[in-house]
Amino acid sequence: MTMTVYNPQKGRLETIDAAITQENTTWFEDCLQDHDIHTITDFEGGLLIRELGYSYPLWIYDISRADIGYDQQKAEEVYRMYR
Repeated sequence: MTMTVYNPQKGRLETIDAAITQENTTWFEDCLQDHDIHTITDFEGGLLIRELGYSYPLWIYDISRADIGYDQQKAEEVYRMYR
């Protein structure tokens, strides 16, 4: 799936081709408001973090879902550090 993501390491939007599957993605179903972390996806040695709503996913290098324990709160902390 082709998608536009924000790459904070480069400070710009990029278009990537990522497969979002059950094997590489964790969904958080308890999202109630925009800006709640909705999914985290392992992608090319990094992590895609997507909020609920219409913002671009954030692509962080050198971190995985396992590194943050597949945890929504830790994903939000990482997201806030780079946003």
